[in-house]
Amino acid sequence: MNTRTIRATEILAWLTRVCLGGMGLLFAVSSPAALTNDRVQIRALTVNGANIPLGTSGRHRLPPAPETVSLGFGPVTNLSQNPLRIRFKLDGFDNDWREPAGEMRLSIRFFDESGDQLSEVLFRAAGQTPGWTGSADNSPFLRRSEAVTVPPSARGFWVVLSSAGPPTTVGVYAVSDLSVSRERGPGRPPEVLVPWALDPATEKPGADGMPAGWIRDGLRPSMAQILNLNTTGKTRAFGIIDDDTNGHAEWHTLKEFAPPVSAGERLVISWSEAFSFGLAGAAEVNYADLPAGYFRFRVNELALGGAPREAEASLEFDVPQAFWKTPWFWVSLLTAAGAAGVGAWRYLWWRRLQYQLALLEQQRAIERERLRIAQDIHDDLGARVTQISLLSAVAQRKPSLSDEARADFGTVSQMTRDLVSALYETVWAVNPENDNLEALGNFLCQMGTLLCTPAQLPCRLEVPDLPPSVPLTSQVRHNLIMAAKEAIHNVIKHAHATEVRIRIVFQAAALSISIQDDGCGFDPNATTHGNGLDNLKRRLEAIGGTFTLESQPGKGTTVVLRLRIPGESPKVNEETRN
Repeated sequence: MNTRTIRATEILAWLTRVCLGGMGLLFAVSSPAALTNDRVQIRALTVNGANIPLGTSGRHRLPPAPETVSLGFGPVTNLSQNPLRIRFKLDGFDNDWREPAGEMRLSIRFFDESGDQLSEVLFRAAGQTPGWTGSADNSPFLRRSEAVTVPPSARGFWVVLSSAGPPTTVGVYAVSDLSVSRERGPGRPPEVLVPWALDPATEKPGADGMPAGWIRDGLRPSMAQILNLNTTGKTRAFGIIDDDTNGHAEWHTLKEFAPPVSAGERLVISWSEAFSFGLAGAAEVNYADLPAGYFRFRVNELALGGAPREAEASLEFDVPQAFWKTPWFWVSLLTAAGAAGVGAWRYLWWRRLQYQLALLEQQRAIERERLRIAQDIHDDLGARVTQISLLSAVAQRKPSLSDEARADFGTVSQMTRDLVSALYETVWAVNPENDNLEALGNFLCQMGTLLCTPAQLPCRLEVPDLPPSVPLTSQVRHNLIMAAKEAIHNVIKHAHATEVRIRIVFQAAALSISIQDDGCGFDPNATTHGNGLDNLKRRLEAIGGTFTLESQPGKGTTVVLRLRIPGESPKVNEETRN
């Protein structure tokens, strides 16, 4: 084997070790949490009242935003010796270990003259005293003092220290310096009825080795013990070391040595205590409204005195973020809202476009009808009126007619000519091709010239090149033409003018038509207006315009018609038609 082959083999072996090591790390990281061991186990997981199968997986995915998560745990069911105590903690939620609190008690029981129990006053002890170190030997004691009143018919009492609380309570209860005194009134010291039985200075052991006046009792009296303490100031204590979930133990005074009492007397019981209790059986804990995140529920066995042991079980689970709180939901919601907004906008735009198209189609239909009417008037009615005018003119020249008939035919001929002019104005107003500002200016120029020429009145026109792109409806054109015609007729009839000036200005989307003469003028305030000026005002108001009149005697008259036209504001062309 050459050197190159040896190096390749070494490299291959090295890669194999790295891969195997990586796989081992992967398995170590992803290995399921231990749901049970030989001492404790996690038995159930319930979410919102529904059981979640635990199986063999150590990590579960719960529904988002669970209202209640319940976890059942306890000792292994087939264990010959149950664990003494169990504590739990939910990593990611609980700040410290928690324990189902057990309970023991100290009480005073009163009895009557026949020895029957009348009542019992309980002083409960639950959980653990502050500073507990795992044993009563070197833990601080808590001093307590309680007052009770002797009930009616009571003749005596006895003191009981018992572990008869919840059946699964286990732990250590130590009581020292216990005494009962009777109050004797102001200024008098209390009378000690039950002294501390383990006081080295006064202790009197009984015949069975127990303190005088006290006895052990319960289903398992052996759990009631006398403890030798290392605590400063205390050397001995009554203790109950309860390690049995099916039995209890007691320390209590003997009824035959009970001091006599009377109803209404006040007794004071004082003692020092140190304890640590827990539950040893199956338990359940509920967590409400857990936030989103990763959690690990741990169950740990404790020694009888509360010291942690090695046996531990755990369960991992994830609470996913509620979908309405996730970024993708809000992105999707915003996207959907945006799409809906765009769709709604496009729909409204399409509906508006359809509406505008319908209006345009309707407008085209109206314009086609107007054009047809204008053509019919021009081609049919106009031709017939022209024919009447021609026939009247021919008949007027016949020599056989009398002068009266010839005058009548002249009148008919003039009336037909006026009718032809009126028809021309109507055709022009109806024709949709003239719905613009340029056509209006051209018609006003023609109309002014036609009206002033028969009256031998010079007409000066000051009209710029008006834009054909500014639309005007037939109603607007008709009212403006009739108003201007009325103003020119007034000049011809009443002004005695030598000249009339027509000026049209379109600037800043405003149209101004002025008819000015150099005639005799008049005082608008002193002169009674006829129907002509009132008609001018009404016509301009009907199309949203204004009408002004300026006149002085001897200085002529100026009539101004003004109308606001929406649209662009083209510049005024100073070149005018004269």
